[in-house]
Amino acid sequence: MPKGIWRLTVIEQFSASHQLRGYGGACERLHGHNFGVEVEVEGDRLSEDLEILIDFKELKALVREVLAELDHVHLNDLPAFTEHNPSSENLARHVFQTLAPRLSGKGVRLRQVAVSEKDTSRAVYLEA
Repeated sequence: MPKGIWRLTVIEQFSASHQLRGYGGACERLHGHNFGVEVEVEGDRLSEDLEILIDFKELKALVREVLAELDHVHLNDLPAFTEHNPSSENLARHVFQTLAPRLSGKGVRLRQVAVSEKDTSRAVYLEA
């Protein structure tokens, strides 16, 4: 019998300003976004009591903790982005690498994080 895997996704957002150093266009100037963030976790076991992978409420709370440091700030001023541009790609990696340790022992694996500046495009980060 095949072993099943469940995947859960939560969607959150934060607002921040940034500048893409070296861009050579409008995005090099100070501007802001309402960034969308999608976090996907997966696992192969449901809890015995409730038969859930992880409580959506708990997962959202952990994601919100990570996003709180990014919300309503100028991203270029944060230590994580003094050397790297606060692009959607680097934001997705930052959220992933900050969130992953917080999920340790929760019975799930962080699969991917997506960050979007608009509804029409997003950057996805995952680790092999």
